[in-house]
Amino acid sequence: MQRLDLKQMKLRMAVFDWIIRRVKEAGNLLGAVLLVTSAIMSGIPVSVATAAAGHAANPAGESEGTFDALVTRGAYLATIADCAGCHTAGPAHPAFGGGLAINSPFGTIYSTNITPDPETGIGRYSYEDFSRAVRGGIRKDGKWLYPAMPYPSFTAMSDNDVRALYAYFMHGVKPVRHTPSQTRLPFPFNQRWTLKFWDLAFVEHKRFEPRADRGGKWNRGAYLVQSLGHCGACHTPRGLAYQEKAYSEISSDYLTGAMIDNWFAPELTGNTASGLGRWSEEEIAAFLKTGHSGHTAAFGSMITVIENSTQHLRQEDLDAIAHYLKSLPASGEKSSYNPRRTPAVVPVGMIRFEKPGAGIYSGFCTKCHGDEGRGKPPKFPPLSGSSIVLSENASSLIRLMLEGGKGPWTKTGPKPEKMPGYAERFTDREIAEVLTFIRNNWGNKAAPVTTRDVYLMREALNE
Repeated sequence: MQRLDLKQMKLRMAVFDWIIRRVKEAGNLLGAVLLVTSAIMSGIPVSVATAAAGHAANPAGESEGTFDALVTRGAYLATIADCAGCHTAGPAHPAFGGGLAINSPFGTIYSTNITPDPETGIGRYSYEDFSRAVRGGIRKDGKWLYPAMPYPSFTAMSDNDVRALYAYFMHGVKPVRHTPSQTRLPFPFNQRWTLKFWDLAFVEHKRFEPRADRGGKWNRGAYLVQSLGHCGACHTPRGLAYQEKAYSEISSDYLTGAMIDNWFAPELTGNTASGLGRWSEEEIAAFLKTGHSGHTAAFGSMITVIENSTQHLRQEDLDAIAHYLKSLPASGEKSSYNPRRTPAVVPVGMIRFEKPGAGIYSGFCTKCHGDEGRGKPPKFPPLSGSSIVLSENASSLIRLMLEGGKGPWTKTGPKPEKMPGYAERFTDREIAEVLTFIRNNWGNKAAPVTTRDVYLMREALNE
């Protein structure tokens, strides 16, 4: 059966919607079944007809059982999943047209075209093809997807959500005729068939199951974090085979932080220094909405996540995510925060000795972050008590010091401020000293940054 164009689909669905309303008013399940049959005979995709009729037979459903409502819901789900973040090559490129270069330890992986173009995109995917790719990691041609596509998280998605996504990508996204660069990894990573064994060993192919001992808000947050939001893809450490070590709070490894593309995605557990232990639920939700909080500001790849995805989420979903994250227990940490600790300048008899790195901080950092590291939230983030500063892995701090950075642009957040990079101004030793100073003053206590740490980051960024 050929795919209908959007005008044909909307015309037929207009009639379909009228029948739905009559069935919904009567509450007639048999009528809904007949409705699906007639819709299929009219050329409407099975998945769209089934989802719409299912809502018609169940007035308590999440949304109206109409084509437009299904597509709208799918668009929102695609926003939660941040599909555009990976499948759009950049601001000047068409949405979902693919071609974004994704760095991995095994080489560069290029994202695919997921618009409904029948030649270069997914226009010929049936619902079953789409579901198998999104939740199973297998393309229409039977080849395995590299796990840069977070299908190990998406496998937890519900059938209804996958149907809504399918309706959106087939009929709510503009087709783009574009063939992205092909992924060509070196041997043996170019042997996609071996991913079958990787999948068997590491992926838990099961749908999300709500916990009976938790409330609806917690379960909603857990579902969004574990499946559509795929937060673990960045924030959960990976094993030797590049597999996520955990997919839910059942494991103590879940969301304890991980390296990704030379950034350290911080831990999201209840640790009081390097985690979210001192954050309130309201502060977590506000950070996801604006990219700023009284504790830190977004950086690295989290900027695009906030700009493309989380700032657009409904408040109830932001609150649910925050509620779930705050339930995660502390995982154990080596750093700590006590604002009553020693000052930056330590008196010894009649002489005052300045700690290494204090001079650089005073000359280049105090204007924005203050003499005592308190910053000017939300414009300039604090360094005193910052969970990013106190992370066991200092890679993000080092990269920010070398390259600089710019905060996210959001509708409700402050104007993005730019931090300059100091790669050309300071030596590896000087950067190590100032970061060690920041990590061990104003109550902060964390492992020092070494000259070798800075050197290795320079080398990685120059590759």
